[in-house]
Amino acid sequence: MATEIARIDIDPGDTDAFVAAAGEAVALFRGAPGCRAMRLLRSHEAPGRFWLIVEWHDVAAHEAFRQSPAFAGWRALVGPYFAAPPAVEHGLPVGVGFEA
Repeated sequence: MATEIARIDIDPGDTDAFVAAAGEAVALFRGAPGCRAMRLLRSHEAPGRFWLIVEWHDVAAHEAFRQSPAFAGWRALVGPYFAAPPAVEHGLPVGVGFEA
């Protein structure tokens, strides 16, 4: 499993529109091969900052998604609200922690 963690900064005046657009995009992730889960978190400390967390079967599944029409659809929906390009990393499990 690989976890995509993307920091997305939005102009604080556009946050409601961004959240609505991200909600429309849930189906794009749900239908992507290898996508196990997706959620969007809003920063408590930084207005306009969000964290997109996507659980993929592996990094290759995420890379395949980025080459797909579904990714183009995601970017078309949410891209206009980006204040800067998202910072994206992949987290891989190391066996420490617990599942809630």
